[in-house]
Amino acid sequence: MTHPLDDVADDDVSGGHGQRALRLGARTFPPEELVVMAIVNRTPDSFYDRGTTYGAATAVAAAERALDSGAAIVDIGGVKAGHGPPVSVAEEIDRVVEVVATLRSHRPLAVISVDTWRAEVAREAVAAGADLLNDPWQGHDPALVEVAAQAGSGLVCTHAGHLPPRTEPHNPRYHDVVADVLATVGGLAAHALDVGVRRDGILIDPGHDFGKTTVQSLDVTRRLPELVTTGWPVLVSLSNKDFIGETLDLPVAARLNGTLAATAVAAWLGARVFRAHNVAEVRQALDMVASIRGDRPPAVARRGLGQADLHSA
Repeated sequence: MTHPLDDVADDDVSGGHGQRALRLGARTFPPEELVVMAIVNRTPDSFYDRGTTYGAATAVAAAERALDSGAAIVDIGGVKAGHGPPVSVAEEIDRVVEVVATLRSHRPLAVISVDTWRAEVAREAVAAGADLLNDPWQGHDPALVEVAAQAGSGLVCTHAGHLPPRTEPHNPRYHDVVADVLATVGGLAAHALDVGVRRDGILIDPGHDFGKTTVQSLDVTRRLPELVTTGWPVLVSLSNKDFIGETLDLPVAARLNGTLAATAVAAWLGARVFRAHNVAEVRQALDMVASIRGDRPPAVARRGLGQADLHSA
């Protein structure tokens, strides 16, 4: 049995599991690099930060701190994913584009992502300097992929449980949740290629919590290798999510340890890009995984070595 993710040409891939380099903006990420994508919300009602980065200057400052703390990508969002007051297209553009333009002027080599499902917002964002369109709602606006193709930007293809934007799941049922994820993101990625999105700019995201119960999100996590073996770079958005909170019975403010555990497991299983609120902590967890895998040397390696050994090392 095949699915739309099986069309990866041999000369397009490298590294384990047929993984290829990922090219976003001025950066090229090799298959072995584990990448932090910092979350910056220009919303007054985010489930995590509750509006602490709602102001434009505050959002830019938070993005720059995240870059300095080890993030390679900054993901800017202007609409809360869950229920909340409606946000018009014009308001979302006002919230997002100013931050993108300012950050681009301050950090010309940073990779800037915009978290939106709306083509109108995406079009203004790439014009202001965004490199990646992170569509969390499964191609709800079919014109968004065309914006990515025309602009030459990257695109995140996400499984959202076949729900419209900002819809909470209600007893979602799948014969096999991972099979549904594979078929869905596979179709989105194949369509993106057909429209003209760069092959080396496409990522797939299983969409933890989106259209899923906690048990289903845990199942997706343990079966991440099935997504990895498709050859597409896998992005995971695990940070402080409800499936972590319910698994450990913890409120949002107490989910960091669970987030780091899930992050380390996902990295070991082959995920490559990690959306994170707690950038420095996630960066350290990923560095530890990379060093255990043998992809990153220890920052310091002097334990058990004498002075002569240190000088000759």
